Order: sequence, then C-alpha cells, then structure tokens
Amino acid sequence: MAAAAAISAPPGPPRLALRLHPSTPSSCSPAASPPPMRALPVLRRCLRRRLTTAVHAVKQDAAVWTPAPVSAVGAATSDGSIFHVAVDLSDAADLAGSYTSPGQYLQIRVPSGGGGEELKPAFMAVASPPGAGARFEFLVKSVPGTTAERLCGLRDGDVVELGAVMGKGFPLERITPADAAQTVLIFAAGTGISTIRSLVEFGFGADERSDVRLYYGARSLKTMAYQDKFENWESAGLKIIPVLSQPDDSWKGERGYAQHAFLRAKNIVNPSSTGAVLCGQRQMQEEVTSALVADGVSQDKILTNF
Repeated sequence: MAAAAAISAPPGPPRLALRLHPSTPSSCSPAASPPPMRALPVLRRCLRRRLTTAVHAVKQDAAVWTPAPVSAVGAATSDGSIFHVAVDLSDAADLAGSYTSPGQYLQIRVPSGGGGEELKPAFMAVASPPGAGARFEFLVKSVPGTTAERLCGLRDGDVVELGAVMGKGFPLERITPADAAQTVLIFAAGTGISTIRSLVEFGFGADERSDVRLYYGARSLKTMAYQDKFENWESAGLKIIPVLSQPDDSWKGERGYAQHAFLRAKNIVNPSSTGAVLCGQRQMQEEVTSALVADGVSQDKILTNF
C-alpha cells in the first residue's frame, strides 16, 4: 500500500518508488525512480495479485484445519508396526458429515506446541465407513521422523488437526446394482486395506453378488491388520485370500504378492459382469488392470480412489 501511495503523490522525491524493467514488464522490484505512467496499470495488478494471494493463503490455512482430540491409539498388528488411531469429531459435525464415500482421504498434522520440529502433514485415508458416527479412524504405519510416527505415539486426549475431506472415493455407481458386476475382485496391500475396510463395512451388496474376493497382501501375519474383522467380513459376502511375501515355514496359504496370487488363479467366469477395486502400490494396480482388461473386463469397472 505504501508503493501505491508513492505512485499517486505529487512530483518530487518519492519516499518509496518501484520500477518495472523494460524487459520484464510484469515484475515488481524496488527502484530509485518512479515507474512511467504507462506501467502503472501493470504495477497495480501485480500488487493486487500479491496481496490477494497472501490473504487467501492465510484464510485457507485458518479455515481448513480442524482441531480434534484423539480418542484411541493402539497397535493394529502383532509386530507393532501399524497402529489404529481414532479421532473424536463430536465438535466437528460438518467435517464428519463431509465424509460420504469409502476411499476418501484427508491431511492430518500434529501440532508441535512450540516444543518440536514442524513436520509435513500426512495424507491418510479414512478407515472407518461413512456414517459410522462422530469419529474418524485411521490405519497408520509408523515411519521414523514423520507425522505418522508422531500419530502412533499419541495418547487419548492429545489434539491433532484435520484438513478437509478430499477426493470422490471409489466410484461405486460403476458396479451398481449388483447385477452390473456379479464378480468383484478386491486388491489391497499394507495399509491400503484401510480403504477396503471402509468399503466393506459401508456395504456395496457383497452378499448379493456371486463372487467377491479380497486379495490382501502383507509381509507376514504379524504385519497384517484387521485379522479380527475377517469373520465379520466373510459373513458379509467376502472370500478373503491372504497373500504373504515373507511368511514363515508354517504358512500354507498364498505366497508372493496379491496380484500374483490372482494371476495364478484368475477364474473369471463372465468378464462383462466383473468389476475390481484396487488400493495399493502402483505396480500392483498396473499389473492387475492390464490382466483384467486383457481378459475382457471393462476399464470403467476397475475402481480406484484417485
């Protein structure tokens, strides 16, 4: 605003002046003499744009982050590498209500409180299903030096900050009603199972379909989350196929990666009535998609949450 005042002042030595270099007419840089009159509109636009951007950034940061207390933290796997974190949204009904589709996600950060390093917010998929009440649940892998590690070390009552719910989630309308995809093949690896949990517990008519398979990949049973939910999921119409890449000698099930277990079996009866839901590493998604499309499955019925 000081620059604008200097521009409109009567002739005389300016207190603050700006000059636009002839070769860079849109730049704003300090100078010793006032700009030519023809450059004033450009200068005003530049100043206005900078001011608007700064104000917008402040407003956006203040509006997006919602503080909420942690209501539960605990190990989700027997080796303690993955944690279950729940956040109470009793005082954030709008945020809870904006979560409408399995597969949506948000950013989460842990305030340092002035006593530690500020870390980048982490992107987390919501593991609990939409409409499950005033809380969000997350599946968090502890990675040293990250926000995820801090989340895993929190206790009940500690406060985190949540960003806005993002993404459209899985486009389930492409495999709805159940007759549109009597076979649904689901693939997840590691913490990618969090979005699949939200899908299964939200409900997509698995018990109305003839063949719904979940290929769930992990290093070992010790790193496989949600084993306590398998019985309920199977009663909802899923066939769960655990696939371990580093099992011990007692393991009698599928070995390797989730996509490889599927490729060994395939067993697609009717490609035109087959859909898939993918959540995991890019390579897995690419291999599964290529195999399904080659077998005649419509690309439109292969769902991801991105």
